[in-house]
Amino acid sequence: MQHKISHWSAPAKLNLFLYINGRRSDGYHELQTLFQFVDIGDELAINVNHSDGITITPDIPGIAVTDNIIYKAAMALKAHSPLPLGADITLTKNLPMGGGLGGGSSDAATTLVALNLLWQLNLDVEQLAAIGVTLGADVPVFVRGHAAFAEGIGEQLTSIEVDENYYLIVVPDTQVNTAKLFSDPELTRNTPKRPLNQLLQDEWQNDFEVTVKKRHPEVAKALEWLLKYAPSRLTGSGCCVFSEFKTKSDALVVLAKAPKHMQIYLAKGLNKSPLLYDLARENCMI
Repeated sequence: MQHKISHWSAPAKLNLFLYINGRRSDGYHELQTLFQFVDIGDELAINVNHSDGITITPDIPGIAVTDNIIYKAAMALKAHSPLPLGADITLTKNLPMGGGLGGGSSDAATTLVALNLLWQLNLDVEQLAAIGVTLGADVPVFVRGHAAFAEGIGEQLTSIEVDENYYLIVVPDTQVNTAKLFSDPELTRNTPKRPLNQLLQDEWQNDFEVTVKKRHPEVAKALEWLLKYAPSRLTGSGCCVFSEFKTKSDALVVLAKAPKHMQIYLAKGLNKSPLLYDLARENCMI
């Protein structure tokens, strides 16, 4: 087993559309959404060992290490081996928490994929995705690493190829509480289910957007600015909003007009996750 530090991508995602079709008896919501990765994200540096312990640096203020989703992912994976496996993990956190970009879910998925290889557990993608869904509904799409149409609570995935556009992603200065949002009495929960071919042709929307804009004026303001230049909407159930452009130069023109105080990323859509390239590279080195 190797004892060197390896570096892994934990890319962000966008929900290009997101519809809430109903609430189940168990409290979960039925969704239809389209995931695509983008070329920004967090990064994990991992050094495996036989210590039987998991360390994560730096500490996240206010979050115990045992509540960190990276730690939970590592421990869930450790349960599949009788050996005293350990790892020191350093997280470079580039994505905002609660932004709707999937940062925590992506960090967990990267932990599962990386440690499965580095610990030589040889679990397949289906097994890793099954562990992932116990950590969060979005984790399996990051484990699989392909743009996907999702149904159910987000766990029924169909790989898909969509245009790899350029995006401007704005991070408003606010945080959206997903649990509160799902329980908001004004949230739309009855969008009819549609077949994928129809969804791809219809104008794309996010059912969370109306409620988030009402509760978070910072989000409404950011969207209002973006909509002057391109089709724009909320991603996921967070605070981030994005606009889409066919070319990088079109996106750069608008980026140059952004107010100085605005936190904004330029990103490219990706149908294949950078994590899969990292996996192939590391696999060759073992």
